[in-house]
Amino acid sequence: MKHESVLLNECIENLNIKPNGIYVDATLGGAGHSLEIVKRLSSGLLVGFDQDEFAIQYATNRLKDYNNFKIVKSNFRNLTEELSKLGINKIDGILFDLGLSSFQIDDRKRGFSYLNNYELDMRMDQDLEVSAKDILNNYSLEDLTRIFRDYGEEKNAYQIARKIVDRRPITMTSELVKITDEVNYKVKGHSAKRVFQALRIEVNEELDVLHEALAQLNDLLNPGGRIVIITFHSLEDRIVKHYFKENSEVEIIKGMPIAIEPKPNYKVITKKPILPTDEEMKHNSRSRSAKLRVAEKI
Repeated sequence: MKHESVLLNECIENLNIKPNGIYVDATLGGAGHSLEIVKRLSSGLLVGFDQDEFAIQYATNRLKDYNNFKIVKSNFRNLTEELSKLGINKIDGILFDLGLSSFQIDDRKRGFSYLNNYELDMRMDQDLEVSAKDILNNYSLEDLTRIFRDYGEEKNAYQIARKIVDRRPITMTSELVKITDEVNYKVKGHSAKRVFQALRIEVNEELDVLHEALAQLNDLLNPGGRIVIITFHSLEDRIVKHYFKENSEVEIIKGMPIAIEPKPNYKVITKKPILPTDEEMKHNSRSRSAKLRVAEKI
């Protein structure tokens, strides 16, 4: 099973790794980024987070020649709590690669892909109770419309939701694709792309998780520590961009006397996101929609 890390060199370069620092890979996946981090550590430590058992086994094997890492099976919304269990309350950098791992896409049984016919699942953590199939068969017409519209930016959200409700139960990816084909027959690209994205976000609470993780970083990072985040769609990128902007500017009310000028939490390193090179996009098609943003704790 092949795994290629997106924007690998750009991520490592922007983490500004100190050999004795403590770093977090919040999305361990195939450990491509993690491997390059541990190579650059001497007395430092890497903590990798993942909620997928297969990814953890794969990463553990890939990093076996190094002893300066720990792997935590947990969602990165639990950063502060899990790091505290390891006796860590400050870190020198953190990396988020918010894309699906190759393992999850390539394992057809996980039901992430609209290109294969398998049971609709989409749980990144197999211990989660609610799957994509459960959502499709139990959510109201209004709620299905909302998630397709808000999380998939799907223009025909209501029409698709209506057909789903009329044809329940829906259990297989092909059944859902048949509906999106009927509604989105004029749409450029695959008819189901936005609906599958929306379902995956809802199943894994991806946007809530990102908000929760970002809210913890100001207290976790040492001064000079870097946040490096790769996003793959506009919803994630908007959250990251807004968080960086909000925390790198200080609003001073005009005319108010100031004894001590307040300082922002971060300096934004990437005024515009770093994009993959043409060569990387050609070599790794999954990098095409990637955007890398970086901020530094002041």
